[in-house]
Amino acid sequence: MAIPVSQPMPGNAARPTSGAASRGGPRWPNWATIALFLAPALAIYGVFVLYPIVQSLRYSLYEWSGISPGFEFVGLENYRTLLGDPVFWKALRNNVILVIASIAIQLPLGLGLAMVLEERLRGWRIFRTVWFLPLLMSTVAIGLLWNYIYDPTFGLLNTLLNAVGLDSWQRGWLGEQETALGSVIAVICWQYIPFYMVLFIAGLTTIPGDLVEAARLDGASGWRLFRTITLPLLRPVIRTAAILSLIGSLKYFDLIYVMTGGGPGDATQLMATYMYKNAFTQFDMGYGSAIAVALFLIAFVITGLVLYLDQFRAGRED
Repeated sequence: MAIPVSQPMPGNAARPTSGAASRGGPRWPNWATIALFLAPALAIYGVFVLYPIVQSLRYSLYEWSGISPGFEFVGLENYRTLLGDPVFWKALRNNVILVIASIAIQLPLGLGLAMVLEERLRGWRIFRTVWFLPLLMSTVAIGLLWNYIYDPTFGLLNTLLNAVGLDSWQRGWLGEQETALGSVIAVICWQYIPFYMVLFIAGLTTIPGDLVEAARLDGASGWRLFRTITLPLLRPVIRTAAILSLIGSLKYFDLIYVMTGGGPGDATQLMATYMYKNAFTQFDMGYGSAIAVALFLIAFVITGLVLYLDQFRAGRED
């Protein structure tokens, strides 16, 4: 039976067109819907991130103890003091050492462990769990544990050195300026290598298996397979891991505070621990805020530079 042209199709009877919907009443704009869903996250971000940044910048222009009601405007005096402060420059140097050590140790070892686990050797599930355990422990527990390990009298490390006849290697690992920073960096790497291991495992799972098989059929294996297939396809993950390691190392605080508090003699002082010391121990909130602003600017500039250089290199390769 023919259907009259003037009548709507049965399947379309309950579907008003967009033009009809727009004529039937005001249309809710897309940007308003987006803003409505983003508003809670933006509010939290503004209150807990943007507002403290602005307030730190404001406090850095004052001399204030943090608890007294009076403010004394000093302008850029805190920043002039900062530029001539040898402890701040030592803390910055320690942060740079931590950044280099973190990227040079955590990322290669994390990638190596990820590739070993991807081979699915016997007992790989047990090894994955054991290697991941440091990341599950709280930083305070890790600091206390390694304080006992590094104890010069009863610590496990010196006891093992004595047992194997290396008495001359025994040290007061956290009490000597020559060994304190390296000892703490070793613990930091031990704690965060599992994080990058998991990150690289996730990246390895995205590499197409047929591409790897095709490369093996063409004779690629071992280092050549890693250099020509695995490493190029892991570049986005490596970039993300490097940026996370860079930012985390620049603002690192908790393990240093638990294990050494920045000592001995500021040997393990970082910018974050020095900021805390001035703001909340010596009650110089203005100077502590100036250190916080300097830390923010250094991390922002270095991260932006790394991203720019990576994009520039990727653009040249394309």
